[in-house]
Amino acid sequence: MSRHDPRGNPVSTTSAAALEATERALWRMMSFYGTPVGDLDAAIAVDPAWPLPHLMKAGFLLGLTEPALHGEARAALADANRLAHGGNARERGHLAALHRLAEGDWAGAGTVWDALLAEHPRDALALQWGHLFDFYRGDAEALQGRVGRVLAAWPRDDVLQPYVLGLHAFGLEESGRYAEAEDAGRCALAGPARVPWAIHAVAHVMEMQGRHDEGQRWMSEWRPHWGAAGDDANGFAGHLGWHEALFALESLDVAGALAVYDAYLSAEAQEITLQRLDEASLLWRIGLLGAPVGDRWQELLARWPLEAGSDAGVSAFNDMHAVLACVGAGELARAEVWAAASIARAEVTGGVWNRGVMRELGAPLLRGLVAFGQGRFDAATEALAPLAANSAHLGGSHAQRDVLQQTLLAAGARGSERTTARALLAQRAHAKPATPFTEWWTKRLAP
Repeated sequence: MSRHDPRGNPVSTTSAAALEATERALWRMMSFYGTPVGDLDAAIAVDPAWPLPHLMKAGFLLGLTEPALHGEARAALADANRLAHGGNARERGHLAALHRLAEGDWAGAGTVWDALLAEHPRDALALQWGHLFDFYRGDAEALQGRVGRVLAAWPRDDVLQPYVLGLHAFGLEESGRYAEAEDAGRCALAGPARVPWAIHAVAHVMEMQGRHDEGQRWMSEWRPHWGAAGDDANGFAGHLGWHEALFALESLDVAGALAVYDAYLSAEAQEITLQRLDEASLLWRIGLLGAPVGDRWQELLARWPLEAGSDAGVSAFNDMHAVLACVGAGELARAEVWAAASIARAEVTGGVWNRGVMRELGAPLLRGLVAFGQGRFDAATEALAPLAANSAHLGGSHAQRDVLQQTLLAAGARGSERTTARALLAQRAHAKPATPFTEWWTKRLAP
């Protein structure tokens, strides 16, 4: 006997309780409220022979890009592999995608998810995972196109439709379609569903358009959806707090940015590398403005397990932020060691995607950041300048990758080669209204 989930996708369980548990887990993955692992374990306990909960656990853990969790992810994938004969074609498709993901073939996994969505356009797992790794690969075209191709198949009465709209909004924003992105994000938030990814997408629009005062009001208005503490805490709160801090920095409100940092991004609140990236990025931007951050760099590094180097080389984007943290803390030798380890390990264990990214972008980026930390600002400009216009494949968003442009502004202001920095500042002034931030850099880059 076969069953279907609430969106008509075939599932190979006959247990209503197991299916209900996986639906809760799926909602958690898309909303970031709580962790799905407990729900998936409950589904496994009810129907031990169903491969999908094992696949969902593996996909969730791999999606965190945390090397320390890869062993657990591979164990869940092995369990799904053992049970695959009892699954259906859709579940075996997810198994194939996750095998590619585990081997570091992020683009190949996306190809499998595309094929699944062609047959099952309301496969929310394929959408969520595909979108996440499009984001990690900095692929704006895929971010917009993947959801856009299936959106018409999602009726408004589907409880997950607002979350799909949130994905769509972010893809539109990263593609520069700002008005459509904002409309989609606001539509996702018009009903009772709490959709942090939609709040996030609209915040990105406001960041890219220079609407910083409005952005701060936006984050404050929606804080009950993302900033609650205790049992109602959202796993995405740290990143949304990071956005609020960026809005503050555009007005040179360093105290306000640090207050947000302490509320949502302090080292004590972070558990995985993805969360630490926002800490490093924000502290680095504040440091570029010449403002002190107290002991926050040291507190961050104390909780970031970088010593063994086992995390190096998995993601050039993650490696970049680890170098920022080491340089920010004044541990330049450590930064140099981490950069070298990241470049070397990417060749051996980085997987298909990261190996190519490290060769093309990551290696010169890491070396340029080390040079910046050593006070060799013209060398930093020489290394980083060629990457500024072609950094998308590092992964992350336009707003996240802006840390590279801001570093080039500082390298120009502190060194003797200012042509690149002035060109970047002119581009920024053309794209956004003048702010205290741009005026600050204009003065420091003046002839």
